[in-house]
Amino acid sequence: MNQTIEEKVFKDPIHGYIRVTDLLIWELIKSPEFQRLRRIKQLGGTHIIYSTAEHSRFSHSLGVYHISRRMIDILKKEGAVLSDHERMLTLCAALLHDLGHGPYSHSFEIVLGIDHEDFTRRVILEETNVYKLLEEYKPGFAFEVSQVIEKTHPNRLIVSLISSEIDADRLDYLLRDSYFTGAPYGEIDLERILRTMRIENDRIVFKYSGMHAIEDYLFSRYQMYWQVYLHDLSLSFNFIIKSMLLRIKNLLSKNFDFKFDMALFRDLFLTENIDINTYLQMDDGVITTFAGFFVNSGDTVLSDLAQRFLNRGLFDEFEYIPSAASGKLIESLKLELKDSGLDTDFYFFTEHHSQSTYQFGLCAEESICLLMPGSDVREISDVSDIIKGIVNAPKQKDTLFLPLEMIKKLDGAMRIFGILEEIVGRNVDV
Repeated sequence: MNQTIEEKVFKDPIHGYIRVTDLLIWELIKSPEFQRLRRIKQLGGTHIIYSTAEHSRFSHSLGVYHISRRMIDILKKEGAVLSDHERMLTLCAALLHDLGHGPYSHSFEIVLGIDHEDFTRRVILEETNVYKLLEEYKPGFAFEVSQVIEKTHPNRLIVSLISSEIDADRLDYLLRDSYFTGAPYGEIDLERILRTMRIENDRIVFKYSGMHAIEDYLFSRYQMYWQVYLHDLSLSFNFIIKSMLLRIKNLLSKNFDFKFDMALFRDLFLTENIDINTYLQMDDGVITTFAGFFVNSGDTVLSDLAQRFLNRGLFDEFEYIPSAASGKLIESLKLELKDSGLDTDFYFFTEHHSQSTYQFGLCAEESICLLMPGSDVREISDVSDIIKGIVNAPKQKDTLFLPLEMIKKLDGAMRIFGILEEIVGRNVDV
């Protein structure tokens, strides 16, 4: 059977034209499981803050496929030729690496107690259209693809193209997320990075001449995390999603009468072993549609959270310095809120985040290594003074989120605001 097709193209704002010439890739793109990714936003609730961040995991997955394809072509020019089997394995893993993401992925995962990577594996290995296509191509191929995505495949070169400190996934999402948010931090020099990519001892390295582009890439990734991915208001919105889903789960466990069909949510939230086809029915549109129903559910908490979800009713955020004293104050604040009638299971949360620009200081498998002019290979922080200064030095942030407009109406509001001001070390404008 002919495994090539007349070239298909996707017009993409990041990469220009994304080209498909392999029959298997085209059939996988057409599969219902992959088409579902059109209905899953790449950045979850970040569009609440950056209004144009509406791009999908579908377009990102195509971008990762495209960069992987370019990497293979570049390595071929450098003498590292992948076999037809290895080439297709790399392209399929790149295309399918995000198949298991759910709606508003991380909030959804926390409530269900699942990991999207596990569901990616299940979509590839269970009786789905994707599995059938992979197995029709070659028996056992689905398992190999899942190994690459899980980083357990013995071919470490292929794994590194999909998952490493500089991989096709990161290169695409930085450029794509920067473009669609309008934030300039992720504008990296993709061409320079790819052009300096080489193979040394069966691993990816980069020519020394590409060091400055890689420095820029690392700082871009760091800035995108703090300015976009970990934006306080985005975290606040994600908490609202999480609280709404938790309340749904709570009410289902109590046999609350929703007055409309909740079979899908019941099968997801109250079943120990979630059926893969049930899971694949969930997307962003389902959550948004049901949120409209939840406004009139008859439950005060769920109704309020659904309205916040639909109308950007974000919580107020307060940064604080973690310590034994602030920890005790936070517990006192939580107790005071409970005593005053606020349900802290759904209206109170703290977040701790720590992010390093670059974490590795040895030329290990995960690190970024440079091919020096004399053919010596050295880890980047051993060469770059800029990277040396920030390696393994994480930035940390601790934030407390509360609905101030609700707290103002509580009988104990003055005591609550007094404790809050002690925690954050400043006056709180009420």
